[in-house]
Amino acid sequence: MQKAHITPGQLNWDDLKHFLEVARSRKATVAAARLGVDYTTVSRRIRALEQALGALLFEKSRGTGFVLTPEGQRLLGFAETFESTLQAACEQVSGAGLSLSGNVRIGSTEGFGSFFVTPQISRFQQRYPDISVDVVAVPHFLSLSKREADIAISLERPTSGPYICSRLCDYRLRLYATPAYLAAHRPINALADLEGHPFCGYVDDLAFSPQLLYLDRVVPRAASRLRSTSVIAQYQAVLQGETLGILPCFLAGPDERLVEVLPEQVEVLRQFWMYYREDLAKLRRITLVAEYLRACAERNHAFLLGEERSMRFD
Repeated sequence: MQKAHITPGQLNWDDLKHFLEVARSRKATVAAARLGVDYTTVSRRIRALEQALGALLFEKSRGTGFVLTPEGQRLLGFAETFESTLQAACEQVSGAGLSLSGNVRIGSTEGFGSFFVTPQISRFQQRYPDISVDVVAVPHFLSLSKREADIAISLERPTSGPYICSRLCDYRLRLYATPAYLAAHRPINALADLEGHPFCGYVDDLAFSPQLLYLDRVVPRAASRLRSTSVIAQYQAVLQGETLGILPCFLAGPDERLVEVLPEQVEVLRQFWMYYREDLAKLRRITLVAEYLRACAERNHAFLLGEERSMRFD
């Protein structure tokens, strides 16, 4: 495609907006649904942008969808920076003296997102009713580069990327069972007494982080007869009274149907990391939610470590 000589004023923001959605979703149909337009509009916008720039931005295939070319990759970084700058300008200019508004999407691990982030962020919306929040609580990592989330909470610190990252909190996991299970089995007074007991745990080859593969290290030769990729599924399994399970204290601790087993001998300490793209730091709603989550974690330090059974709210 012949290179064009254009000025910034000739670029159309609507074309760039369509480009960003296709780059993130890799599907024109998905981009169209997100933008509230039809497929032909998306295709037309992409063609117009490619013609204006004199560059092919996507390679298309049935298997992988719309894949960015090297030129498309270069444009993506500039387009995302421009998008964030434009959002920040709108927020600061039109929002002067007004309540904050907009959407913030938080991507989190399944258990923490469901049992800690969601209860805490519900109180946040009492203060800021015009900020809508999506909590995406899933048992896998989300991509910030594809804008699957604005703020990520992960078991591991990112090793690369233009991110603002901080250690959100430590949390503890312990061994749990129902009183009925313990009453129906021989007493457990030491680690050696765990041999032969059934455990539920993760599916090793499907665990999204090595930080989750702690069962064999904590309880050598543990008989894991029921496995799941979901910590919430493991929690439900333990509640049935047929198995033991190592669960986060923030999830199992408040549940009076469960009791800790060998709490001084069986425990795992892990961390959560929170991060978001540097360009999103310009948006007050993003930093506000991040600051709120950090304050919630600090307030609940003892709860997350299993030293208290009740979650605290401000």
